[in-house]
Amino acid sequence: MQLEIKSLSHQYQDGKNHKLAIDQLSLTVKTGITGLLGPNGAGKSSLMRILATITKPVSGEVLWKGENIVKHPQLLRQDLGYLPQYFGVYEQLSGVEFLSYMASIKGIGRTEANDIINNLLDRLNLVHVKSLPLSGYSGGMKQRIGIAQALLNDPKLLIIDEPTVGLDPHERNNFRQLLTELSEDRCIIFSTHIVSDIESIADQIAIMQSGKLMKSGTPSITLQPVVNKC
Repeated sequence: MQLEIKSLSHQYQDGKNHKLAIDQLSLTVKTGITGLLGPNGAGKSSLMRILATITKPVSGEVLWKGENIVKHPQLLRQDLGYLPQYFGVYEQLSGVEFLSYMASIKGIGRTEANDIINNLLDRLNLVHVKSLPLSGYSGGMKQRIGIAQALLNDPKLLIIDEPTVGLDPHERNNFRQLLTELSEDRCIIFSTHIVSDIESIADQIAIMQSGKLMKSGTPSITLQPVVNKC
């Protein structure tokens, strides 16, 4: 199981000019955790939105199970879980109400959804707050709810964009441990500008700068020369 990105390019309007956000980027993502590392403005979020089939690139291909999801995005969506950088919630809803609502949007039947939600709440240590409104959740709890909604359909590709921003060190550590557990049977792409978020858990690290892929490989090989640049 793998995601293949081939010669991907994307640009966006900046006033009267076009700015290149992604420049001829090619990368293969396999089962496990791929850390996408780079400074703010490197093009990471633009790439995440393309891979999540929200944005269509100017050129290039993204292949999932051999099919080009740029042309046929629906082929990926059934296998996709996505946690964007800015994840909004309906704060008047309780945790279980919010997840039930998201399950209905994803077309999951009520009985099946109840079983899935109860399992996720237990796995993510949210059972004790499941009936409380999301407005009372900590940053870490909201991130776990975000992961829960992304996992409702048991995705084979999980995309998470800057998920640890605003979390304290303890919550960051718990989040990394959770991703490690989830990575055994799925592809996870974890975008961040914080080296410590991924250096100990990633199977592969890809470094972006100015829309380009600068380097990719195992953490021990990839991080050493650039650890002070990101």
